[in-house]
Amino acid sequence: MTKLTTKQIIDLNKEYTFFSWSVQGQVNPILVERGEGVYFWDGDGKRYLDLSSQLMNDNIGYQHPKVVKAIKEQADKLCFVHPGNATDVRGMLGKKLAEITPGNLKKTFFALGGAESNENAIKIARFYTGKHKILAHYRSYHGATHGAIALTGDYRRPPVEPAMPGVVHFLNPHCYRCPFGQQPETCNHQCINHLEEVIQYENPNTIAAIFLEPVVGSNGIIVPPDFYWPRVREICDKYGILLIADEVMSGWGRTGQWFAVDNWGVVPDMITTAKGITSGYLPLGAVIVSEPISKFFDDKYLYAGLTYNGHTLALATALATIETYEQEHLIENARELGKYLGERLENIKAQHVSVGDVRYIGLFSAIELVENRETKKVMPSNVMAQVGKVLRENGVFTFVMANNLGSIVFVVPPLIITKEQLDEGLKVIELALEVADGQTN
Repeated sequence: MTKLTTKQIIDLNKEYTFFSWSVQGQVNPILVERGEGVYFWDGDGKRYLDLSSQLMNDNIGYQHPKVVKAIKEQADKLCFVHPGNATDVRGMLGKKLAEITPGNLKKTFFALGGAESNENAIKIARFYTGKHKILAHYRSYHGATHGAIALTGDYRRPPVEPAMPGVVHFLNPHCYRCPFGQQPETCNHQCINHLEEVIQYENPNTIAAIFLEPVVGSNGIIVPPDFYWPRVREICDKYGILLIADEVMSGWGRTGQWFAVDNWGVVPDMITTAKGITSGYLPLGAVIVSEPISKFFDDKYLYAGLTYNGHTLALATALATIETYEQEHLIENARELGKYLGERLENIKAQHVSVGDVRYIGLFSAIELVENRETKKVMPSNVMAQVGKVLRENGVFTFVMANNLGSIVFVVPPLIITKEQLDEGLKVIELALEVADGQTN
């Protein structure tokens, strides 16, 4: 068989496959041939440092031998069974999730990704409460399927509407761009008052759940103020509304805790998750529900099912991934190295006039670029394209966002990253920021 060139392979990909969230004629993909640790190599042998964990999911890095071995062993034993059958990996993973999730979360419905998990959490919330409305943030992303895109508040929802009915959006607690005109030092918690007012307008007797990312992910790593999640929990309890935490991106050690809600000691009624549960090695999603919700279905039919619910290869991968988090102390590394990252980001902000804000919790961070610090005018997309070009040319791969809501450089590396590797990446980011600094006024 003739070996294809890098260009030939990329051309085949572009001609015969669709790429997500893009104008197809404008995509410029990297041919990724192999990966190891926090690095991957393209078809021409160029090495890239991954500062976005691919799609914020490759938490344990590339090709971890323990997880690869577990996949091979499970494949040799049993690749797939009917979802109505029991397997050892299904039982063991369900038990493990009950142990590491907070509070009384106990029983899991397995899916193949975050969107599927959120779809089924919507169903379960509506079955359990007998109510139909769901509240969600505007600055949010919950997936691209019919129900999940309805929950989503960002720019990806309107083009595909009409979506699932019954979702009401409300404003985020975004301290840098506070929609209520507050300053952090004089904040009077208008974001919480706003949520409660929306609940009153919508009638709490019609609201099944409030569905939130504990830390907003792909919309710019928006870390809520410490009062926010405890107060949302109180409001849900007050009105008999379920609280669902979408931990698809913020879970699995990313914030320095197993799950982001653990940072505020809050126990939601459900956690939905995916991504880091297998570090992306195989597709898997999960909906973990509280014990009262699980018992509800002991004598009631659960109208939810998927062909790949409980896929043995995926479950074995998750068990090995979780063991890797524990044995290699990756959550602790995210917590401790995250403190250093925060210090470095604050220093970068002080040194570069194009940086309006830096946000961070654990190894979940973002640099927001602006044309003017006083007006907070968003850095134009053409400048962000230049920033991204400098990053790529200098061997750093990360997600660069540019839209009317904000221009962001994400710093979300694998949890295995070292201080030296982090410095290596931040040095390139500072080089790219020099381009943006020249566009400020």
